[in-house]
Amino acid sequence: MTGMTKRFPGVLALNNAKLEVRPGEVHCLLGENGAGKSTLMNILAGSLRPDSGEMRLDNHPYRPESPRHAQMLGVSIIHQEMNLCPGMTVAENIMLGNEPRRGRWPILDHKRTKQRAADLLTRIGSSLDVSRPVHTCSIAQQQVIEIAKALSFDSRILVMDEPSTALTEHEVVALFRLIRKVTENGVGVIYISHRLEEAQSIGDCATIMRDGEHVLTKPMNELDRNSIIKAMVGRSLEEEFPKRIAQRGSCRLKVDNLSRRGAFKNVSFKLYEGEVLGITGLVGAGRTELARALFGAEPPDAGSIVINGQEVRIRSPQQAIALGIGLLPEDRKAQGFVRELSIRENITLANFPYFSKKGRVDRKLELATTGKYINRLNIRTPSSEQSVVNLSGGNQQKVVLAKWLATQCSCLIFDEPTRGVDVGAKTEIYALMNDLVDAGTAILMISSDLPEILGMSDRILVMRGGELVGELSKGQASQEAVMQLATGA
Repeated sequence: MTGMTKRFPGVLALNNAKLEVRPGEVHCLLGENGAGKSTLMNILAGSLRPDSGEMRLDNHPYRPESPRHAQMLGVSIIHQEMNLCPGMTVAENIMLGNEPRRGRWPILDHKRTKQRAADLLTRIGSSLDVSRPVHTCSIAQQQVIEIAKALSFDSRILVMDEPSTALTEHEVVALFRLIRKVTENGVGVIYISHRLEEAQSIGDCATIMRDGEHVLTKPMNELDRNSIIKAMVGRSLEEEFPKRIAQRGSCRLKVDNLSRRGAFKNVSFKLYEGEVLGITGLVGAGRTELARALFGAEPPDAGSIVINGQEVRIRSPQQAIALGIGLLPEDRKAQGFVRELSIRENITLANFPYFSKKGRVDRKLELATTGKYINRLNIRTPSSEQSVVNLSGGNQQKVVLAKWLATQCSCLIFDEPTRGVDVGAKTEIYALMNDLVDAGTAILMISSDLPEILGMSDRILVMRGGELVGELSKGQASQEAVMQLATGA
């Protein structure tokens, strides 16, 4: 891809960008949210057409008219949100759109469908049952299905967009083995990830983009973490986790023997104003369920919650908001904002009574508040009327955070605050968290990112199997200590 340029209303998304991928290599495409990676890949996959530029595949002109056309030409993309049909079998999903037929008749050959699907899975070293319904498969198994599905079209280029977001560490190792198996057959893999450690582990080569432009392309072994970050953000991030001296105040939130059947049991802790209390553990440990219980989305069955010295019963998010609790959910796209609404409407949504007088919305107050938080959080947008769905992941997360700041919450629950967020936006979010706790806000941070937990937390709680199994001070905490508690080793 050379000279790729693409404009949207008010935005130059790509400016003379380029990308070159060789057979059998894992090529990491890196950059901040909004750098142009998704636009470039959507052009490659036939979802968008460039305003100018040239593409060649195996040294032949490549001009896909649609995603389907791109697949037939040998380019497949696996999106972060996987496109599978849950009610269909593994085999039916793998061969979807490429089903074998009985002779010239429009009748599906189910026997050949199963056989071809099984052959594709064997090719990438998987023994997944092709008759199994997809809705019974784990996220890691669904990744395998997506890869096999792409290979059914004899793909020459396979794009993987944030493939490890919902995977455990063990599943990521298995995914990397799978990717190497794919490249052995000459397929070029474009790997997009904000996890720089993963990119350095799996990548043969890296292209870094910034503000829609190509910055550099180098073999991965010639790049270190600092040089990658500097190329991505245009500056050195000397302190990824900004230092702060905790000034702990009074107890803001006290939880005693909180339980919810099938999710967690007998959880007790205290959260103080002016501190970041980290909660970590393996996937399925009950962390997100605990957050939702504290927010009233899935009320607990037993135990007590005390806020500012007063025992309360939180049975709905409305009650939680009234008590000064805000939740940045793990899945921001499904639960954090309304896709169709503008930035302005999303920021003011959780505190709507404040912005309405005598049944009418005070638009002037709305615009003033929205503008304040757009500037404070450095939300990159041409206008407060921009739909949130059109923003990058990091800017979407900032909108969700602005929504809770506009409610003046005294206790904020961050569930995976930087998932799918680039390194530059991460540092901005960390600095903002520090500003909040310096002002007396209490933050409960749930994260599976160990460097993040260790770098930002004043204390760390570890959960395993729905129970709280240990507490570590900042001085005691290390990756080894956390993992020993999380795994029971």
